[in-house]
Amino acid sequence: MEFCMHHEPKPSIKSIYGPTTFEEAIEKTGFGKFNILLILAAICGIFSPIFETTTMSYIFAPAQCDLNLSLQDKGYLNCIAYAGMISTSFIWGFLLDTFGRRKFMIYGYLLDAIVVFLSSFSQNIEMLIISKFFGGVIINGPFAAMTTYLGEFHSAQYRSKIQLVKGALVGVGQLVLPLLAWGILPLPVDWSLFNGLIYYRSWNLYLFVCGLFPLASAVIFCFLPESPKFLMTIGENEKAMKILQKVYSINTGKPPETYPVKELLQETDESHKHKSIKNAMTEEFSNLFPLFKAPYLSKFALLCIVQFSTVQSMNMLRLWSPQLFQAIEDYKLVNNGTTADLCSMMDVLKPKNDSTCATNVGNPGVYTNSIIVSSSAIAGYFVTISVINLLGKKPVIFSYAFVAASCSMGLYFAQSVEVTTFLIAGFIALGNIAGNVIQSVVVDHFPTNLR
Repeated sequence: MEFCMHHEPKPSIKSIYGPTTFEEAIEKTGFGKFNILLILAAICGIFSPIFETTTMSYIFAPAQCDLNLSLQDKGYLNCIAYAGMISTSFIWGFLLDTFGRRKFMIYGYLLDAIVVFLSSFSQNIEMLIISKFFGGVIINGPFAAMTTYLGEFHSAQYRSKIQLVKGALVGVGQLVLPLLAWGILPLPVDWSLFNGLIYYRSWNLYLFVCGLFPLASAVIFCFLPESPKFLMTIGENEKAMKILQKVYSINTGKPPETYPVKELLQETDESHKHKSIKNAMTEEFSNLFPLFKAPYLSKFALLCIVQFSTVQSMNMLRLWSPQLFQAIEDYKLVNNGTTADLCSMMDVLKPKNDSTCATNVGNPGVYTNSIIVSSSAIAGYFVTISVINLLGKKPVIFSYAFVAASCSMGLYFAQSVEVTTFLIAGFIALGNIAGNVIQSVVVDHFPTNLR
């Protein structure tokens, strides 16, 4: 017993004396209440980009007549947020490393909430497209900041699992969307605002409610600290130490002074602290050049091809699945409840020659099928978290992608709603998980400055 009491503190004593790296310091904080609270605080922030890119899929039916939407219009609305994201993807990475994570999360989510609220007042497709584009431009920044932020409060032991937890919460966000749609879209909302200048209907209200999530994120992150990793990179080691001590205290229940790390390694020099924005941007872009040279070029190219193929195919079906379920329910409505192969049921999406516009937004089948699809993704993530260390990342990626592809090809032969829902659920769930595991592979094959 006496031997154990003297043996326990030795690992801590080694880190007390002399400068300690960030990885060693964050490992000493452990995993506990703070980490759980951090994950809970991030929920609305994780939901926000999902809402930004997916809400259009659920308003197509109720907004069909109000905005006179064609299939081409729906395609534009489905992709325009991604166009906004692509347009600023490189800029956000530089700005995050220059101005920090916390500010970007607060102001970024606040701006996104404002844009979403404005989109809820759209009276034509042009206004909706413009607002969705700027929503995509903005949401990239705070979401990237939050993803980095989550990783920087966890040691290497937990980071890959946190990535999967984040993916599971993405699945929860996809589950919340049809639940909100089911509760709001069938409502008989028809408000006239500003003497008839603006007509506010159920789909407008749906967008407004979705804007509450990024607003909540902005408020929540006001009460959270800056990333200690970022503070160390700009030479603010004293502030970083206080945050690490606080995290340690919350996780262990011990006083902050008992945190075993007493000094942090100086990870930057004085010249870095006073570097101009121009020089910082030049350095940031110069860090990209090694990706296009050996030994990283082949890995980078392969990773891009695999990730693009996985995400593109998964998102294509994910964004159109509510419309597919709507078409199936419409087909059943006009054919006495009978179904056919998927291609035949999709014929109801073709433009009609008559001028009458009518939509069926109250059918629960559209929402329940979407809920089933989202629930399968959540279940898949929890299974993957349990087996990924046992199987390894590469076997998981290969097997999940293969089964997902099989589900996609099987849709062509589907003859019932149940089979169609099952195959769509399998494809989206496995494709989503494979995409997130691919992201975690980046950590294994690329150094920190290239990630």
